[in-house]
Amino acid sequence: MTKGFFVVSAANGWTLSDGSVHPTGFWAEELTEPHRVFREAGFDIAIATPGGVAPTVDKLSLGDKEVEGYLDSIAGELSKPLVLAEVEEAEYDLVFYPGGHGPMEDLATDTNSGALLLKRLDEGRPVALLCHAPAAALAAERPDGTNAFTGKQMTGFSNIEEKVNPFALKAQWLLEDRLKLLGVDYSKAALPFRPNVVVDGNLFTGQNPQSATQLAEQLVEALQK
Repeated sequence: MTKGFFVVSAANGWTLSDGSVHPTGFWAEELTEPHRVFREAGFDIAIATPGGVAPTVDKLSLGDKEVEGYLDSIAGELSKPLVLAEVEEAEYDLVFYPGGHGPMEDLATDTNSGALLLKRLDEGRPVALLCHAPAAALAAERPDGTNAFTGKQMTGFSNIEEKVNPFALKAQWLLEDRLKLLGVDYSKAALPFRPNVVVDGNLFTGQNPQSATQLAEQLVEALQK
């Protein structure tokens, strides 16, 4: 059986440039839709967070009854996630990072996540990051100070999409800008909030919540070859 695990942010707030903290967490659809696609494909799925903390759903992502119903169906898994630092990633065929602003608060600086991403990239094992989750790339530094994602083709939540959120005007940094500073070959859809998936070898990235299904389906196809 194909095995995968989700690396989900444990943050429940996003610190802005004025010191205020905007309530956040993971984006519901970005977890539930890939989880559903993988489960229907017969994958065995686990969930891990930094410290094994039960993740917080961003309330702005709620409102769809199907999404909320699916969240309820996996509430047991979400309430008792694995401790990220204790996960043997080599046992899993796929590592998937859902977004929400949470990853910009914790996974962007999490050394355990960074080491995991570095290892997956170097070993050519599938890893996927959706929407804001590519922020986790910032922590994937090599001992010489270079970043494992430099030169990689990627996408992620764009500046124009981010600026739809009034609170993001006070962001300390934006994902698109920071990925470009890393030397990532960043690209985005011609229009905002349209599905967009970029694949570079074993690295799969999706631009926004609208990309969740397409990203998951492409991963299933790749892993079933």
